[in-house]
Amino acid sequence: MEFEIWYLVVGIAILLNIVVSIFLARRDDLETFQKGAQIFIVWLIPFFAAIGLCLFHRSQDAPTKKHKNFGEGPRDGIAGGSSGD
Repeated sequence: MEFEIWYLVVGIAILLNIVVSIFLARRDDLETFQKGAQIFIVWLIPFFAAIGLCLFHRSQDAPTKKHKNFGEGPRDGIAGGSSGD
């Protein structure tokens, strides 16, 4: 019974490392050395590095902006606004 749990833990760690390695390799904002170093860290420290680096890079992504309907842009005084004088 004990060995079966270890197989499950190791299997989850390998799957998590593969997913995070692919995620890091596909990022455009990292240089080649940074990608290689972070993937190495993920495989060196399985659970903590994989989860930590994935969460870190997810938090660094710019949030997507919602599109505004036509005519709901910023009002900068072009049409009928004051000139500021």
